[in-house]
Amino acid sequence: MMETTQQNSTKQEILQHLMKRTQATALELAESLEVSPQAIRRHLKDLETEGLITYKSVATGMGRPQHIYELTTQGRDRFPHSYDQFAVSFLDTLAETMGYDQLTQILHKQWQRKAMHYRQLLGTGSVQERVAHLVELRKAEGYMAEWYPNEQVKIENSKFKSDSTLEEVEGYILIEHNCAISNVAESFPSVCGHELEMFGAVLPDCTVERTHWIVNGEHRCGYLIIKQKEEGRSEEVV
Repeated sequence: MMETTQQNSTKQEILQHLMKRTQATALELAESLEVSPQAIRRHLKDLETEGLITYKSVATGMGRPQHIYELTTQGRDRFPHSYDQFAVSFLDTLAETMGYDQLTQILHKQWQRKAMHYRQLLGTGSVQERVAHLVELRKAEGYMAEWYPNEQVKIENSKFKSDSTLEEVEGYILIEHNCAISNVAESFPSVCGHELEMFGAVLPDCTVERTHWIVNGEHRCGYLIIKQKEEGRSEEVV
């Protein structure tokens, strides 16, 4: 128990050092924190696996490239901030000033822009490739996202559909175990509707349905993604 506490303390010190200094090598961290280079490298590997830090390799003459470590966005989010509270307060002010209907239009426009941005990044690969890429983009934005292919859909699908023909189509389950904008969603649930529309626009050759919703008290947000037949495709960004 004591060893685990010490390890967590060292990891936190590494994160704090990178927050203050922006970048550092393993040796610099070892010297600053007075920990062996071997132990530092183990901690760095753990932090990298957790998605809290990343590194870039820099050539150093004839020797092996040197790893320069820095925080990821997720790592920076470990430190206290009030972005979400500010966002909710800002939206409240907009609603009071402009009216809720006008605010809804603004939010809808924002999600349209988000959908266009995602589509540019996803390209024109297969549905599976685009779903996998979308999940990686969501992870980078702070969502604990994952996806499951056909086999999982067949299990989940029976809970939501009675039409057995859907068992034969290409489909996926997208799960987000947390919400990166949960405070905003709780105060303005309409953003979740815009988000659902966004997923449909990002995957125009698919139908997207919400299966789970954190705002409703569930422990995750879930989406059922079904590839449409050729004649059902739509290229419109809603």
